[in-house]
Amino acid sequence: MKIGTIELDGPVVIGPMAGVTTLAYREFMKGFGAGLTVSEMISDCGIDYKNARTFEYLKTSEKERPVALQLFGSSIESSTKAVKIIEENAEYDILDLNFGCPVPKVTKTGAGSAWLLNPKALGEYAEAIVKTSTKPVTAKIRLGWDDDSINVFEVSHILEKAGIAAIAVHCRTKAQGYSGKARYEAIKGLQDELSIPLIVSGDIFAAEDALRAKQITNCQGIMVARGGLGNPFLVTQINALFRENKILPNPSLSDQVAYAKDLTERLINLKGEYIGVRELRGHLPHFFRSQTGVKAFRIKLATISTKEEIFAVFNSILRSVKE
Repeated sequence: MKIGTIELDGPVVIGPMAGVTTLAYREFMKGFGAGLTVSEMISDCGIDYKNARTFEYLKTSEKERPVALQLFGSSIESSTKAVKIIEENAEYDILDLNFGCPVPKVTKTGAGSAWLLNPKALGEYAEAIVKTSTKPVTAKIRLGWDDDSINVFEVSHILEKAGIAAIAVHCRTKAQGYSGKARYEAIKGLQDELSIPLIVSGDIFAAEDALRAKQITNCQGIMVARGGLGNPFLVTQINALFRENKILPNPSLSDQVAYAKDLTERLINLKGEYIGVRELRGHLPHFFRSQTGVKAFRIKLATISTKEEIFAVFNSILRSVKE
């Protein structure tokens, strides 16, 4: 898949998730074969006001590239100003625009999915960002605001005309949030109408889900977000199925412990033990959600306070395997 001038060496894009897709997480997922990683959402106002915490989201590394930074905002003036500041302060390959976030605190400002209510304004905004950015610009959208206003085809054509280099579609409406099922059938035929890559998002929890999404939509890319939490090997499985028609077995419990250890080290190295451990409380239980006989360990991992405690739990899990 090629996005603008950027060649990706795989079809899997790691979708942006607030509080999750840190530099440590993106590097971690890159190791499993991700073709592109995307940052957490970055507020244009946070950039414009030089907010220190927002600037933390601009950190990238050569190990994860190509990498996209995802920007959200509600005005051309504020966002174009932010793009110029980002270009002066970050090393990245693609700028992604968020037109899909359904969270009320984002949409009530006119950002995220709120843009889908006014396709004309969305197109003008996207065109202004494309003209300002020296990097290829992509966009993430949803099917529409609700079932009565599904406009994904209209919005996609507007974005392509504005110069957007690839479009990711989360196959739910804003009203759905993350409930119900992703509806791949709703964008059947869209890729055939576009000359830019279509990336499908929503309910990709197994390689077979990715294959089904591709078969229905003829998309060029697959976005892995929640499905990759605690299941990084999913990226490798998707690549194997797409490239070699191979179905790789799921990782063992011991494999999952090894993956969890890797992410633990990376996140603590990035953020320090105190913050890192507290963020890991949200990550680590996912690694063992489909494993039998480890519920007590999952509960412990959600309440740990130190790196030492984390590794003690890992060792207990490994001992349970041997027993």
